[in-house]
Amino acid sequence: MIASTSIAKPTVIVGGGFVGLFCALHLRHRHYPAPIILIDPKDRFIFRPLLFDFLSGELSDEQVWPRYEELLQGSEVEFIQDAVSAIDLVERSLTTAQGLTFDYGHLVLGLGATQGYFGTPGAADYAFAFRDRDHVVKLEQHLRQRLQKASQIHDRQQRRDLLTIAVVGAGPSGIEMVALLADWLPLHYGRLGGDPQDLRLILVNRSPEILKGDANASLHDLVLEELQQRQMPVELLLGVAVEAVTPEGLQYRRSGTDALEQVRGTVIWTAGVSNNPLLSQLEIPASDRDRHGMPYVLPTLQLLGYPEVFAAGDCAVVQDQPQPGLAQVAYQQGAAIAHNLLALSHNQPLSPAKVSLRGTLMGLGIDNAVANLLNRYRVTGKPGSLLRKATYLELLPTPLHNFKATMDWLSDELFQGHSDRPQTLEQREAGISRAIAITIVGLVAILGGFFATRLLNEPRSPQPPQSIPTQPAAPPTP
Repeated sequence: MIASTSIAKPTVIVGGGFVGLFCALHLRHRHYPAPIILIDPKDRFIFRPLLFDFLSGELSDEQVWPRYEELLQGSEVEFIQDAVSAIDLVERSLTTAQGLTFDYGHLVLGLGATQGYFGTPGAADYAFAFRDRDHVVKLEQHLRQRLQKASQIHDRQQRRDLLTIAVVGAGPSGIEMVALLADWLPLHYGRLGGDPQDLRLILVNRSPEILKGDANASLHDLVLEELQQRQMPVELLLGVAVEAVTPEGLQYRRSGTDALEQVRGTVIWTAGVSNNPLLSQLEIPASDRDRHGMPYVLPTLQLLGYPEVFAAGDCAVVQDQPQPGLAQVAYQQGAAIAHNLLALSHNQPLSPAKVSLRGTLMGLGIDNAVANLLNRYRVTGKPGSLLRKATYLELLPTPLHNFKATMDWLSDELFQGHSDRPQTLEQREAGISRAIAITIVGLVAILGGFFATRLLNEPRSPQPPQSIPTQPAAPPTP
């Protein structure tokens, strides 16, 4: 048993994503009296909105995946790199894969979701997922190897198979993926001496519409237009069901037909998510779960029947108030849980989590994005890309890290493309003009990102929202 150094039992946070990490930082920033333990199987915070920027090389490893050790430095939050294997809600304890056992006074579940495949045979084995650092590194290595091999093969069909990429899922992740690859693949294949016309990129989706039912649905027409304007146009294979994924590619069936068709090439899977396996182990009746098995929580984000447990993000559903699985939602929910834990520690009433959806950001290729603010104002192209990056970097967990990451990014923008070769006077003048222009635009983007962050999210230290009566909650156990 891990003994607490305090009279009060610790508050244990399971999952170091937006919900868990920001909850921990808010608690410590506001001098929460109980010990805080954060448990996650990874040693780094995964900023999923910037996975695409890491794949393209626009942002570095340290910018996208800061270490928890760095983010929590000086916070007195105890970080445990381990996976939670069992949670006993009745006994208020949990066990980790390494055999550690923790008793808790309060528990915060920010487990997140895992990649879902809808039971598609072979998808988990042969399709590339895109949810963490290992996925990105593996995919990048695979694509570079395929491009290199294709550049040296003379057989047309073999080269065609190596250069065909099918992306499954036409939600925001699938859109960002194909838009990025449509810029990235021709660039790298051309450097190898290959003909970019040999490349083939396909977006596969079960629904006949892209972005259907998503928070970005209003961008449907803009996205379709952008995809066809890429250097490498994207083929749309919509209204089809993927029947299987094989080592050679994927098999699909068009709606209303029995014929099985095939795409030979690399398969990238961005469609759907599954519940974290821990959720199915929780002692929660079926009546307190939605049809997907996700537990319901009160507006205060407390688990039904267990007021000492809070859950949010991709591992809980607010009863009668479901929220989309967006970073801005999880960010605000983590802050709301911290506020309610602080309220409990001072015997004050709890408050409902108020989540404001103030727009969306979506990458549309290298140096191209759309910032859809308040669902009224759209900033597209290079300005949209700068605003998107600046907004996301402003969202990084600590002020020190987001300042460093922003400065590194701006430095890359200033000096990318410079070489060590002697330059003419005209080239030097052009370089200086470019640096001045990017500096101005970059600073404007940083300022815009600061204000966009305030539009997209609650402030870092939110003011207490209006209190409401809630299910009775136990104070911290002495």
